[in-house]
Amino acid sequence: MVDYHAANQAYQYGPSSGGNGAGGGGSMGDYMAQEDDWDRDLLLDPAWEKQQRKTFTAWCNSHLRKAGTQIENIDEDFRDGLKLMLLLEVISGERLPKPERGKMRVHKINNVNKALDFIASKGVKLVSIGAEEIVDGNAKMTLGMIWTIILRFAIQDISVEETSAKEGLLLWCQRKTAPYKNVNVQNFHISWKDGLAFNALIHRHRPELIEYDKLRKDDPVTNLNNAFEVAEKYLDIPKMLDAEDIVNTARPDEKAIMTYVSSFYHAFSGAQKAETAANRICKVLAVNQENEHLMEDYERLASDLLEWIRRTIPWLEDRVPQKTIQEMQQKLEDFRDYRRVHKPPKVQEKCQLEINFNTLQTKLRLSNRPAFMPSEGRMVSDINNGWQHLEQAEKGYEEWLLNEIRRLERLDHLAEKFRQKASIHEAWTDGKEAMLKHRDYETATLSDIKALIRKHEAFESDLAAHQDRVEQIAAIAQELNELDYYDSHNVNTRCQKICDQWDALGSLTHSRREALEKTEKQLETIDQLHLEYAKRAAPFNNWMESAMEDLQDMFIVHTIEEIEGLISAHDQFKSTLPDADREREAILAIHKEAQRIAESNHIKLSGSNPYTTVTPQIINSKWEKVQQLVPKRDHALLEEQSKQQSNEHLRRQFASQANVVGPWIQTKMEEIGRISIEMNGTLEDQLNHLKQYERSIVDYKPNLDLLEQQHQLIQEALIFDNKHTNYTMEHIRVGWEQLLTTIARTINEVENQILTRDAKGISQEQMQEFRASFNHFDKKQTGSMDSDDFRVLLISTGYSLGDAEFNRIMSVVDPNHSGLVTFQAFIDFMSRETTDTDTADQVIASFKVLAGDKNFITAEELRRELPPDQAEYCIARMAPYQGPDAAPGALDYKSFSTALYGESDL
Repeated sequence: MVDYHAANQAYQYGPSSGGNGAGGGGSMGDYMAQEDDWDRDLLLDPAWEKQQRKTFTAWCNSHLRKAGTQIENIDEDFRDGLKLMLLLEVISGERLPKPERGKMRVHKINNVNKALDFIASKGVKLVSIGAEEIVDGNAKMTLGMIWTIILRFAIQDISVEETSAKEGLLLWCQRKTAPYKNVNVQNFHISWKDGLAFNALIHRHRPELIEYDKLRKDDPVTNLNNAFEVAEKYLDIPKMLDAEDIVNTARPDEKAIMTYVSSFYHAFSGAQKAETAANRICKVLAVNQENEHLMEDYERLASDLLEWIRRTIPWLEDRVPQKTIQEMQQKLEDFRDYRRVHKPPKVQEKCQLEINFNTLQTKLRLSNRPAFMPSEGRMVSDINNGWQHLEQAEKGYEEWLLNEIRRLERLDHLAEKFRQKASIHEAWTDGKEAMLKHRDYETATLSDIKALIRKHEAFESDLAAHQDRVEQIAAIAQELNELDYYDSHNVNTRCQKICDQWDALGSLTHSRREALEKTEKQLETIDQLHLEYAKRAAPFNNWMESAMEDLQDMFIVHTIEEIEGLISAHDQFKSTLPDADREREAILAIHKEAQRIAESNHIKLSGSNPYTTVTPQIINSKWEKVQQLVPKRDHALLEEQSKQQSNEHLRRQFASQANVVGPWIQTKMEEIGRISIEMNGTLEDQLNHLKQYERSIVDYKPNLDLLEQQHQLIQEALIFDNKHTNYTMEHIRVGWEQLLTTIARTINEVENQILTRDAKGISQEQMQEFRASFNHFDKKQTGSMDSDDFRVLLISTGYSLGDAEFNRIMSVVDPNHSGLVTFQAFIDFMSRETTDTDTADQVIASFKVLAGDKNFITAEELRRELPPDQAEYCIARMAPYQGPDAAPGALDYKSFSTALYGESDL
């Protein structure tokens, strides 16, 4: 230390020896200019000079008193350089060269130069400040020198978030006083005039010393005196200014205020260290709280989605058929609503859930936290399995609905056909049993008997012709039974009645024939002409009945070819009508001939033809009916032809759109695959490009909606096949969902890469280099590579790998032992290898600072040092401290810190 007492003797002023103390530039060469700390050209404002003298004097004395001395006049007491050298030794803790003991001016200049050289050695450029000015008592230069010393030794090292010293000190003041009303620190002059900022700084660190709520903004003198007195009495900060000096000045001196405030900063430096530790802990806790929130969101979304799947699958697996087409079509419409309205949001939820899961795992990896393991049954794989089960049930359900509608349509057609044929047959059999049971042959004449025999023969011919219809009725009933027709009971009852009646008619016919043949031996006369009429009239009558039945027969077709086949068959039938008309006229000619013979021979006929009930009037009436039914059949067939042409148009319309949308989706899937491999530019550029690409895909959605509308028209028309395209609506929907999911996943991968890059401090150039290296060795361009290619990739980046080291790396990048390494896993590995992250040890060290170097911390300390929500978060999760030095309420911060990083023991 400078021998102040030995050298502090009166001496005479002498001529300057020429030393100027400018010193070397050093790393702080432009320090003075940077802080804009001194005006070398203008004189100090008198009020400011007064404030600086008072403040700088008090500041110097706060250090000189440690050496047992002080100064009274700042521009006089430093002129010999002795106290100046002593001051520098005290504040730096270093020894300066031995001062010269002479009392001459040259000795003083040399001593001051030694002090200035020491200042310059600390990297401070002293602009225009020379030893001569100090020795001559130049107040401006002396104050400038002291301000330089204050900047270098009291303010320079104050830096918050990489700011300059002045900005760092200002930012510290702003943060400390932010919670206080009426305090708004924006500078080191006006912001301190009312005294509240000084009081707020003290109250923030020592609240028991200040009753802040009782201070008034309109009483600055009281506020300033209160703060200065408390600081001097309790904080060992000497009073460096008078309240009146500050209040009565329009703008207090900035350097004086900065000097005073820096004393507060150093007085509370221990608290600053605690604040730094608290900030680190808050950062770690914030990450943990956010991750827990994401975990809770995942669990909730996963539960909701799985519950929806659980409720939906039984509905899709319900295969209980309905009795009518209308009821089944309603089921089909409900299914369409499910596909259009209910399922798409769930597809988005599933995709978002996977994205959230991947993002959460990335954040956990980046913060050195253990991977998130969802609760049992809520893994992504569980959701995928449930979704796969849902889609299987969905596919089977749609197929069942369509098959059931076809079955019911077939059943309705068969049932109507059964009722029509049964009604015709029942109408024909009406009265036949009574006729067959009639014993009219017992009183008939011979001619009557012969007529009865011929009539019975005609009936038998007619009966045989009706056998085919009865067999058709039975066959239709059997088919309805096999197809599980809902009204099979009534159909079977009616069919059985018809069959029983048919058997009875057969038996009665046989009995009557026997009776007539027995009587026939006694009868001879027969009218051949009537007999011929009856024999030809009966088949013709049956043909007309069959023709009317066919003309009224219902039909169902599904293609244009089928309806054209029916039209062709109908045209062929119409071509037979001229021959049928000639047969009708021939039959009627026989009847006319019989009447002519009877009339010409004056024979009185007993009435109608005894051999048949088919009169000419019946033949003409039925022929007229046939003539009426033909154009109706023409109209029905043409209507169906128009319908099938419309259906064909719907098929072609759907196929035309599907044959565009299907290949477009496939092309976009391939383009996404190439984009994910060939992406260039910054990650943000890639992300913007992918999002623009995603928007172009979403903008294509109206084409899919148009296809859905066309598909609905096809289903409403009950069209079940389409030979014009290989794409079904199901293929298009699945492809679209895969396309949206793939682009969303690709975007999420880039977002995770950005998250990794920013969290790990990876530069854009490093990220591009990682991508280029990975793509080069990803020979199959699949976005992943096998272990052999990955080994070559690592070697190319400079790794020297043995088997043990490579196996260790593979266990990190491929924890599931799939044999493949993805780009994200490669990036995570490289980021861990090249960057630093918070560790459990760092968090423990931070808690130890807050605990005052104790092995435990109390709830009161946590609430004092941390924000309320994070303090309560720690208190709720920290276990009681069990060490030998435990105090009441002690909490174990070490176990808590290791648990944050998934470690069981420090």
